[in-house]
Amino acid sequence: MSGSGRTRAEDGGSVTIGGVDKEPWPNLRELLEKVAAGEVTAGEAQGVLRRLPFGNLGFARIDHHRWIRTGLAEAVYGPGKTPDQCAAIVAGFLSSPISAPVVLTRADESQIAAALARNPGGHALSSTVVWNAQPERDARVVVVSAGTGDLAVAEECRATLIAYGYCPEVITDVGVAGLHRLLAVADRLQDVDVVVVIAGMEGTLPSAIGGLTAAPIVAVPTSVGYGSSLQGHTALLGMLASCAQGITVMGIDNGFGAACAAARILARIGREVAS
Repeated sequence: MSGSGRTRAEDGGSVTIGGVDKEPWPNLRELLEKVAAGEVTAGEAQGVLRRLPFGNLGFARIDHHRWIRTGLAEAVYGPGKTPDQCAAIVAGFLSSPISAPVVLTRADESQIAAALARNPGGHALSSTVVWNAQPERDARVVVVSAGTGDLAVAEECRATLIAYGYCPEVITDVGVAGLHRLLAVADRLQDVDVVVVIAGMEGTLPSAIGGLTAAPIVAVPTSVGYGSSLQGHTALLGMLASCAQGITVMGIDNGFGAACAAARILARIGREVAS
């Protein structure tokens, strides 16, 4: 805001409206009333709301409005959390009036059971659980895995894309050790919006696909492989050194991050089409 209407809400703390500090959530009505009265513009109010709020659960501060700011909702990362904590954080997100997707990632069986017991309606796919999946969007995204050993990462990617309203086609077991398998599905990589390529071992599948399609490629190295694969570092370095131009590379085993990168690309494409 300009002048006396400045805001300071980066920490989820106070908001200054008309020179007076206000706590954000209890005073949203006042903010809306000021918009109605013409004292604050709709754009200024939007700027306040984009930085607010977070929910304080005592052990976690959950970012309700990340969905508004970025188009991507904060996820619940399972490792390091108790089953009850996972369930409580999911419940906190679902309590928001904003119907954003809620994604629990890398969860074990006990975390999944606790989260679903407290929050019915979630859909589990491998170690990922999704609530509030968004309506289906008109976009073509393909998830390709090199081998069966890469499927866990591919499923994490697929589940996250579904949360954001995308229905990915999944192509499995087309690694370059049997290049004819990839060539047999090459036509399915044409006329698509994004391709996510998941591979371990030496990590060359993204380079091969990069020579077959004009679509943006998000590559994910996996920790699948023998000793010299170095738990995915060989695949990571191979993808970073790819001869195919313009490949985006995620961290090792990061199917969730790949899905979010694809969602950002697809959202921009959708916006350009709509305009």
